Amino acid sequence: MGRSDSNKDRKGNSRGKYKKQDFKKGKAPFKKRTEPQKPSNPDLIRLNKYVANSGVCSRRDADIYISAGNVTVNGKPITEMGYKVRKTDEVKFDGRLLNPEKKEYVLLNKPKDFSTTIRDERGKRNVNGLISSASNSKLLPVDKMDKNATGLLLFTNDGDLTRRLKSPKNGLRKIYHVVLNRDLRSADLKKIQEGVVLDEKPVRVQEVSFIDNAPKREVGIEIYSSKNKVVERIFEELEYEVAKIDRVSYAGLTKKDLPRGHWRFLTEQEVINLGMIR
Repeated sequence: MGRSDSNKDRKGNSRGKYKKQDFKKGKAPFKKRTEPQKPSNPDLIRLNKYVANSGVCSRRDADIYISAGNVTVNGKPITEMGYKVRKTDEVKFDGRLLNPEKKEYVLLNKPKDFSTTIRDERGKRNVNGLISSASNSKLLPVDKMDKNATGLLLFTNDGDLTRRLKSPKNGLRKIYHVVLNRDLRSADLKKIQEGVVLDEKPVRVQEVSFIDNAPKREVGIEIYSSKNKVVERIFEELEYEVAKIDRVSYAGLTKKDLPRGHWRFLTEQEVINLGMIR
């Protein structure tokens, strides 16, 4: 006997491979063959994203500048859309070297007993540990604060902004709440208002006053100097010891809704405001 055809029914009609319900709307009657995807190279980044991450413009605008020949890679103009570069490539926009790392800005309300030194010393608590979850990028504090000082501390990977903020010519507005070891004499308050001499130069303060409903050893001081530990040195020059110092305002940034030991990202408007400092 011949071999029976399993694809035919008893009446000899050919059996279909698929059932009728397989062809219901939205259901494929067969599996689509998919080619295995090649893993993306993490060392490569699209040129428009590279330019956008550098802060020059949006990714859409970057495409326009690339097509116009404004962008060079390792000295050669690139106009190809979708072109990919390595992070180690030298990419320039109108002759200016770009950094592909996305710029980030984090504000910390620093607690006491945390160091701001970059070097990681054994057993010393560092402020970088407090913001470690904020970014995968290496964020550094814009300026230094004493280990026992508290208050606002700005972190960023934006080197240009850091240099501008630290520049003595900018004179950023900073407000401190200072607690002294003894009451401040009115005569010494007047001396601070007139300018205490440090390093043979008078240090001008914008405002200094006693704090309402607080002992006379608590003082508020607004200053624009970029000298290191300048507030402590002013009071030490007048033979006071600073028991506590808290930076409550920095370049227009405040501690509002930011508890001690917590951090937050700057808003877009705050970044724009800082960027206007030249």
